[in-house]
Amino acid sequence: MNQLDQLQFNQSQLKNTEQWLKLGVTALAGSGLFAILLVASRTPGVQEIIPWIDFFRTALVVHVDLSVLVWFLAFGAVLWRLHDQSLFLNNYILGAAWLGLVLICVTPFTGDSQPVMNNYVPVLRRPMFFAGLGIFTVAILLHSLSIRKPPSLQQPANLAIWTGVVAVIIGLLSFAWSWFSLDPATEHHAYYEFLFWSGGHTLQVGYTQFMLAAWLWLAAASGVTLPVRPKVLSMIILLGAAPLLPVPVLHILYPIASAESLAGFTLLMQYGGGLAAIPIGMILLLALIKADHSMPEQKPARYALWASFILFSAGGLIGISISGVNTVIPAHYHGSIVGVTLSFMGLSYLLLPKLGYGLHMAKTAKWQSVVYGSGQMLHITGLALSGVLGIKRKTAGAEQGLDQLSKIITMGVMGLGGLLAVIGGIMFVVVMLNAFYRGKSS
Repeated sequence: MNQLDQLQFNQSQLKNTEQWLKLGVTALAGSGLFAILLVASRTPGVQEIIPWIDFFRTALVVHVDLSVLVWFLAFGAVLWRLHDQSLFLNNYILGAAWLGLVLICVTPFTGDSQPVMNNYVPVLRRPMFFAGLGIFTVAILLHSLSIRKPPSLQQPANLAIWTGVVAVIIGLLSFAWSWFSLDPATEHHAYYEFLFWSGGHTLQVGYTQFMLAAWLWLAAASGVTLPVRPKVLSMIILLGAAPLLPVPVLHILYPIASAESLAGFTLLMQYGGGLAAIPIGMILLLALIKADHSMPEQKPARYALWASFILFSAGGLIGISISGVNTVIPAHYHGSIVGVTLSFMGLSYLLLPKLGYGLHMAKTAKWQSVVYGSGQMLHITGLALSGVLGIKRKTAGAEQGLDQLSKIITMGVMGLGGLLAVIGGIMFVVVMLNAFYRGKSS
């Protein structure tokens, strides 16, 4: 039996879970709106129409924060509600998270945003933006602090969620540690790079653990049987959380702005990020190959699972080839990030009936994963090849230096893939909003 079928909810818990899902979908929709401008500003033939480099950077900041931070943490809150139903101050925390999201989205339209293109959590140097970011992250931290003892080893998906929440708590506390430790007089870009470096790497562990939980549930919902006992899966999942152990040690031993700290957290992600994802991915791949063709009602989950697995694996393989500061880097993290996102999208389709909504656009949901996944594969392929040709990351327009036909072609592939990915993202938002608009089944 699918573990989702074993969960029992009362009406209050259902409402709160539903609201976190709606917040995440809203964040993803907002990210998509900014992504349209991002793709246009880097696509040959179109970029001349939108030559606003500063707006490109502002849009990139908001796009990244909504799609990677807000969407991921909001969906993590959804998963945490499914796992632990005894949370406190839910409505107040949820309201604060909505307020934070609104402030982040409104900031770009209030004047010069002063974007800073640091890694993990890029920022707009405006008080409204920092207020929104701070309110949202505090809300997520409070939501996560109800954590209790871990679940049984017979519940690998719940264990993945539990370890993911532990990673979120440690990651957000790492942000706080860095904030108290850094000299405010540090140059802007360096300051925010150091501020979010340790916590940003730590949050990746949480996102991966959440994805593994989604993989297990999607496999069960699409008729894929993993040839491994639950306890074995749980031990692998615990191994995936092992990179969390050195985090406090690194904070104690090395100053935040030191080369040792930067290198230490980089190595944690480089060598620890696949400890659970690789073996579970291999088990999953074998099971997918051997599985019977899914029933029509199972196809949205099966397609989302395949797309998530392929994109996450591609992102990891591209990461091995990173050399220098070029577009190979965004090719790597777009693959990995979209792999996580696709797993969350697929799980969202499964949750709709649990929350009382119907999946009225099942065919669209099935093909949404294909369109979004294919678009992102083209996108990261174009970015990876462009990086090999020397195109720098975080540039647009003339700054890209498209002085060769090969560069124009590869960035054109990137633009085409980005467009398909935007369409796929819109399809997901439309499916979800359609379900919410039609209301709950009687």
